[in-house]
Amino acid sequence: MDYEHYFKDALASIKGEGRYRIFLDIRRERGSFPKATWHKDDGTQSEISVWCGNDYLGMGQNEDVLARMKEVAEVAGTGSGGTRNISGTTIYHKELEAELSDLHGKDAALVFSSAYIANDATLSVLPKLLPGLIIFSDELNHASMIEGVRRGKCEKRIWRHNDVEHLEELLKASDPEAPKLIAFESVYSMDGDFGPLKEVVALAKKYNAMTYLDEVHAVGLYGPRGGGVAEELGLLDQIDIFNGTLGKAFGVFGGYIAASREICDAVRSFAPGFIFTTSLPPAIAAAGAKSVRILKNSPELRQKHQESAAYLKVRIRNLGLPLMESPSHIVPLHVGDPKICKRISDMLLEEFGIYVQPINYPTVPRGTERLRFTPSPVHSEADIAHLIHALDSLWARCELNRADIAV
Repeated sequence: MDYEHYFKDALASIKGEGRYRIFLDIRRERGSFPKATWHKDDGTQSEISVWCGNDYLGMGQNEDVLARMKEVAEVAGTGSGGTRNISGTTIYHKELEAELSDLHGKDAALVFSSAYIANDATLSVLPKLLPGLIIFSDELNHASMIEGVRRGKCEKRIWRHNDVEHLEELLKASDPEAPKLIAFESVYSMDGDFGPLKEVVALAKKYNAMTYLDEVHAVGLYGPRGGGVAEELGLLDQIDIFNGTLGKAFGVFGGYIAASREICDAVRSFAPGFIFTTSLPPAIAAAGAKSVRILKNSPELRQKHQESAAYLKVRIRNLGLPLMESPSHIVPLHVGDPKICKRISDMLLEEFGIYVQPINYPTVPRGTERLRFTPSPVHSEADIAHLIHALDSLWARCELNRADIAV
């Protein structure tokens, strides 16, 4: 049997649709981010500006975080040497979990190798801990949440995105004696909209359901201490389980949940995704703890981040480009065709040194393909002006729609 034939056909299909992903080899340069060096396949190099990264605040180059990482690497070495259960729990992991539980106002936290694994492991094990559990999941939840719910093999109800009336219909129609959990996000990263936290919390109380909130694109960025949208709204004590990441606003690596001591202990004891995974390197854990501590006391950086995003939106809107309106720091620009989206992305890179990946299906629905910009406090006004000039030029050259749309 020609097994290779199947792989070639699968790749040919996505290439034909214009949504084959090509990785760009870059080297970020400390102290100059968002500038980076693009290492091309032909062996040449050129300077580019990164506009699609999730290091939202530039903490990946923070000198204090770097110093802490170096200090612990010199003391503890590189890897942890084991799973958390077998020699892989260090004082640095415990320090990080203490910082994270404090950030979310919870008794405990549990660190994973990524927020994806944290979602998958936690949501898949909860049905085993709560027999008869029904999970109510927003239809636009992240793939990691969807996968966790799927692997949990419990009853699930998918509610229309941010539609709390539909959520209540589903809750009302379910067995009142069954345990329930509502899983949703605070910031949906592709559209940039907020989840209806207050309304969901109210429904959870009314129907005796637990709440599971993914704050991956909000931790470090919202709230007085960077505790996310729930902190900003004064709802930290109303959410049962938080999911977050160290790889975005905190600029390091890893994911976590924060919850009651009993919930974290149960997940620690029963979730294979935690039990059988090598723990974070101690230097990474220590750097994560340092970054969390810094951002707890950096409201001015969060303010500057919001101002940068708002300014870019104004500049794009003034050009009449099809900005997908979002209340958050995410700046999505509608294109609507995967091949054109890839073409614009390529031209931005090759002609203007601007790196922004096309966002195509299955990440977003067909027909809503877009460029997703993530401005940060380290993007200067000159960087924004250069981006605006490039977009204006390419939209004219490609004769693309300039009418504002609502998607």
